[in-house]
Amino acid sequence: MEENEKQLPGFIMCVCTGKCPGFSKMDIWDFINQVRVELPVEYGFIHPQLCEEDGDRFLADFLKAHRKVIIGGCAPNMQKKLFRDAFSHAGLDIHRDLIPLDVRDMTTEEAVAKVQQALDELEG
Repeated sequence: MEENEKQLPGFIMCVCTGKCPGFSKMDIWDFINQVRVELPVEYGFIHPQLCEEDGDRFLADFLKAHRKVIIGGCAPNMQKKLFRDAFSHAGLDIHRDLIPLDVRDMTTEEAVAKVQQALDELEG
């Protein structure tokens, strides 16, 4: 990577098995497609449940890239508790390298705007 080239964050949408009523206002597929195509992220994708054992294994592999990650899902304090060990084992600072967003009970447009706001704050 060039010295003046800034590494874009990754974006993961955790949908809590896809059955969480907190995502009923949102079209999850429209949301992730807008984020990955229209916003300045390296990639965007959906994981069914990051807090399960397979999510732990996935996150451990994913964090090897040492890239900031925005996770859309549940409450930020819960995300920090759930993902603290994965970030620590990867040598990352969860307070610096994780941007946890609660996107429950939002429409697709509201959730995309929240991700855009977080990206704007990163650019700060």
